[in-house]
Amino acid sequence: MADIFDTYVMAGAWDEMFERPGVPRPQYQTLFAALQPLGAHELRNRADQLARMFTDRGVTFDYAGVERPFPLDLIPRVIDAAEWDLVTRGVRQRIRALEAFLDDVYGRRQVFHDGVVPWRLLHSSPHYHRVAHGWRPPNGVRVHVGGTDLIRDEKGVLHVLEDNVRTPSGVSYVLENRLAMTRTLPSLFSEQFVRPVEEYPARLLAALRGAAPAGVADPTVVLLTPGVYNAAYFEHALLARLMGVELVEGRDLICENNRLHMVTTYGRRPVHVVYRRVDDDYLDPLHFRGDSVLGCPGVVNAARAGNVTIANGLGNGVADDKLVYTYVPDLIAYYLGETPLLPNVETYRLDDPGVRERVLDTAAELVLKPVDGAGGKGIVIGPVATPTQLAAVRQAVRDDPRGWIAQRPVLLSTSPTLIGDRPVPRHIDLRPFAVNDGSDVWLLPGGLTRVALPEGELVVNSSRGGGSKDTWVLGEPGPPVPGPVAPAAVAAPAAAQWSPSRNAAWEGEQ
Repeated sequence: MADIFDTYVMAGAWDEMFERPGVPRPQYQTLFAALQPLGAHELRNRADQLARMFTDRGVTFDYAGVERPFPLDLIPRVIDAAEWDLVTRGVRQRIRALEAFLDDVYGRRQVFHDGVVPWRLLHSSPHYHRVAHGWRPPNGVRVHVGGTDLIRDEKGVLHVLEDNVRTPSGVSYVLENRLAMTRTLPSLFSEQFVRPVEEYPARLLAALRGAAPAGVADPTVVLLTPGVYNAAYFEHALLARLMGVELVEGRDLICENNRLHMVTTYGRRPVHVVYRRVDDDYLDPLHFRGDSVLGCPGVVNAARAGNVTIANGLGNGVADDKLVYTYVPDLIAYYLGETPLLPNVETYRLDDPGVRERVLDTAAELVLKPVDGAGGKGIVIGPVATPTQLAAVRQAVRDDPRGWIAQRPVLLSTSPTLIGDRPVPRHIDLRPFAVNDGSDVWLLPGGLTRVALPEGELVVNSSRGGGSKDTWVLGEPGPPVPGPVAPAAVAAPAAAQWSPSRNAAWEGEQ
């Protein structure tokens, strides 16, 4: 029988599975041996089984107006224990630094007084909310759930692409991918230990319960969803079911005397923690958009009074602004006294006039993206952009320099992906999910590997036709590796100067 990888041709990017043609990397050797006996016809049948399973379980999404099963590739991504330890420590470090930054932003603002971050960045952020100033959550946690997007460059080095600390999505696909893979190809798991992912709902629930207001011995947790028409509704329903909490919409909640209640068929029931999947602007019409029917009037006042906890915290968007992203290495040094374990991709701040002009002159060689964009929206990839697109983005940058950053493209690493009945290289990224309970930051082993399924595509989000892979972390789980907690103010590094040779990449989805 022919080897299914006989026709596999490595791309110019770093290949996750192969060191060179036909030679798998050490962590892939067992998987490679298990896949070789499977013929192309059998692989196609197994892939069809995965699609039917996702359809039956409702794991679908709308793409180009058509509801279809979310694409799960049959060939998993494999991460060895040593690299996962680096990812764990690096993401944990960023979450702690961003927590300290948010506490500072809505408290003493010392980071601005010390000149590490300019005041203009705060004053111009659309996600800074004055109503959150001076209000500290019960256990000090604002980033209960974080999603940190990672990419690997041409040399095999992992970089952080962006931080998501508002309402990061996608963990439902991690859970469903693993369930589908264990049912469709159970033999792949028999030869090596793959760390399980089923612990996530229990970890999340424990973190949410631990964030309840003081004096509440048995808190009631609810998951607030915008409703069935939201693109992530499947995830909202799945997490609520797995955690054993009520899935509610704004109309199910009522706030009186700064206390939040859920309306049930048995009367009103007090609510102590709201895991909201509703954006800030729609959360409370008394403080934000007055026309919103997705949230609950008065919930912000109840939170400020200390009677309910909102997770993730109100105003967290100031920390995952893409301009703030450029300062995260400085924040790690300032708050933790450490060097970043996971580097940023090189990014240019366009509010600097000198840098801005150089970027505009070489826009055809760079990637320009809005600081508040998500899902690839608004990105202009210079090397493939038309003259009209380049002219439009140049004008947009001149009109609003604060609203844009520039990066140099990185050729994201590739992984063998089943297209038709043969594996071909496709670009991927990784979104690990972190859960913060106030005493430790725990990472879900593996996270979501997203795949750009169209040939040559580098934006991996599903709105561009992307899919995902099951992500395997090998080896026995080790002891937690705590990061430093005590702040240590140190001098922040100077802002990066312009250099056309520096690398960067572009984003996935929020």
